[in-house]
Amino acid sequence: MKASVPLLAFVLLALVLILISSRFNPSPSLKSLLPSSPTLQSAPRLKVFVADLPRSLNYGLLDDYWALSAPDSRIGVDPDAGLRPAAAAAAPWKSYPENPLIKQYSAEYWLLGDLETPGGRRGSSFAERVYDLDLADVVFVPFFATLSAEMELGWGRKGGFLKKEGNEDYRRQREVVDRIRESEAWRRSGGRDHVFVLTDPVATWHVRSEIAPAILLVVDFGGWYKIDSKESANSSNMIHHTQVSLLKDVIVPYTHLLPRLRLSENRHRRNLLYFKGAKHRHRGGLVREKLWDLLVDEPGVIMEEGFPNATGREQSIKGMRSAEFCLHPAGDTPTSCRLFDAILSLCIPVIVSDEIELPFEGMIDYSDFSVFVPVSKALQPKWLVNNLRSISEQRKRRYRLNMAQVQPVFEYDNGNPGGIGPVPPDGAVNHIWRKIYRKVPIIREAIIREKRKPEGVSIPLRCHCT
Repeated sequence: MKASVPLLAFVLLALVLILISSRFNPSPSLKSLLPSSPTLQSAPRLKVFVADLPRSLNYGLLDDYWALSAPDSRIGVDPDAGLRPAAAAAAPWKSYPENPLIKQYSAEYWLLGDLETPGGRRGSSFAERVYDLDLADVVFVPFFATLSAEMELGWGRKGGFLKKEGNEDYRRQREVVDRIRESEAWRRSGGRDHVFVLTDPVATWHVRSEIAPAILLVVDFGGWYKIDSKESANSSNMIHHTQVSLLKDVIVPYTHLLPRLRLSENRHRRNLLYFKGAKHRHRGGLVREKLWDLLVDEPGVIMEEGFPNATGREQSIKGMRSAEFCLHPAGDTPTSCRLFDAILSLCIPVIVSDEIELPFEGMIDYSDFSVFVPVSKALQPKWLVNNLRSISEQRKRRYRLNMAQVQPVFEYDNGNPGGIGPVPPDGAVNHIWRKIYRKVPIIREAIIREKRKPEGVSIPLRCHCT
């Protein structure tokens, strides 16, 4: 009897272990029903096929840029003069220009650099490059459209980008569109799953209507609204956007021009409000001149004319880091790189732009760290400064803490020479890929609808959406 007690205890212990094991190690049939923790390999990723374009339309343009000897005619100086010898000698990948008029639009460079990174080093990227068109979610068009446009603006004829004859940018636009539209990939989808990076307001100026079905990566819709309003037969004040839409397109951030200020480095801010930029703008930017006249003599408000170029950069850093708030009024288009310089400087953005569209909305909430002011109220004398002065210190600290948390979202630089290398998992490039990924089901639906449409039947261009 005594010998059976240990045996019974052993049997009971074995039964307990079996029960525990079955609870935490379900059978194969049960395992298939349980959600698994996503890993880098199993988590959804955007599958990207890169369209076949010659190097002359992307990295070859950087070769051309670094070989230039004359300064940018728009600013009269060459911010890249000291960098040209080393950059011109680098091969095959070259750095992007520091010229602020060009650098602010560098998204195309970082996105292609991520896709060019060898597969074994791309573990942090949300995009997976594929070489079989049938496996792709989207087709990336590797055209440096902004660099092409900016080289024509800075080194071509004044106003020449509007012309076709003698315009190298137009020649490149035409070559890209002809190649892409003749491809099997375009014919299969009507271009709806193609991705063009068009951050400069005048990028692909002459061929926009031909690539309108594609997914367009733009900094805002300002330049496109103007085209639509001219082409629309609608006589009302409501513009029907037939070329751009938040349903298919993606708003991306400008590249910031000022260095990042971390929360631990933040110091006392003695000024209330800071603005540096051109006073006179066109279209929606007319509000800027009115705001300037209202604010220029207000105590604690600094209004400076200029651009953060080689001579004004330090002044901009000092101004943004010494003010509680940074003014962001509409310019020629609803946005500018100034907003992202403010965020990287921990200067609370004051956005006075009723038509603004912002990058990554739905992923981040700008009201957590920005003040939005309707134009109608901002133009009332004393209203804006009184409103800003009424914001408590506690609320300003909360704004700044939230801003510090989202700063990485607006950074493109991956710290690798030539832009080729693994991207930060929480940086701008991955946020762009994720935003495109969210568009894929809508794009696929549109492609399928187009296929079943009877021959000769057209769908009206009536996209008016937000």
